[in-house]
Amino acid sequence: MQRRSQPTFAEVVEPQKTAVRPPVFAGSFYPNSPEILSTQVRGLIDNAEPRFMDGELIGLISPHAGYHFSGRVAGHAYRQLAGKSFDSVILIGLSHRHPVQGAAIYGRGRFRTPLGEIEIDGELAGEILRRNRRVVHLPEAHVYEHSLEVQLPFLQGAITDFRIVPYLVQDDSPKNVITLGKAIAEAMRGRSALLICSTDICHYPSYDEAVQSDQVVIEAIQRFDADELRKQIADYLRTHAVSRLHCMMCSTGAVYATLEAGRRLGGTRIEVLEAANSGDVRDGRRDQVVSYMAAAIYC
Repeated sequence: MQRRSQPTFAEVVEPQKTAVRPPVFAGSFYPNSPEILSTQVRGLIDNAEPRFMDGELIGLISPHAGYHFSGRVAGHAYRQLAGKSFDSVILIGLSHRHPVQGAAIYGRGRFRTPLGEIEIDGELAGEILRRNRRVVHLPEAHVYEHSLEVQLPFLQGAITDFRIVPYLVQDDSPKNVITLGKAIAEAMRGRSALLICSTDICHYPSYDEAVQSDQVVIEAIQRFDADELRKQIADYLRTHAVSRLHCMMCSTGAVYATLEAGRRLGGTRIEVLEAANSGDVRDGRRDQVVSYMAAAIYC
């Protein structure tokens, strides 16, 4: 009997070719009215202080909480897109609810927000899938996930005529993030493409404890070294008994893979543009907070 060869990417994702993922978190994390949402997003971007830097923009790091809490910080990330254009945007974030091994791609179809539909770049997605066997086509992991969805209205408010490649990860082991970062970098090279990493930073300590924890992450991430960031987080958690500190950065796998891809693409520096936490919001409580950071990767 002749052994059947592995299916091609197109064969795997063809049933999802016309699939449209709806905006599950519109009306909770951000407004579901197109007019209100568009005005809010443009205001958050335009109100961010301009940070003009030399070099080529490779990627952004942006938070993924509700806009009431993290929107101002996210605006600083997307402010970096002023005057720029990209054909494709690779988004990588945490799968909060669905178990994922390797990375879960949504390989064909469209994502819809109240501002319209965004087509998935199936060709670029397939290129990454072919370069990394740990990437799987798993649309169900994306069905009820907010980490990438909340980035899309900001993208729609900042640039036009782009497609997306959505990835979700949980495994932050060196093996997984290095292979994913390598595949992303190789697929991006020579293309008009941007990488966006979605993460919040510390979860649930008090305001003052959050500021201290976040400073460790901010200083470490600006060294542009995933191993050093991993070490600093582990050392801090081992030596500080912080009440209710659930984590210092939620999407560790996405961040490490982004740093790996950024370095392989020639990135030389990460600029942290803004950081804050939910206690900084006018009605935010300070006994238990979540923190946010915006950053840009340049070469």
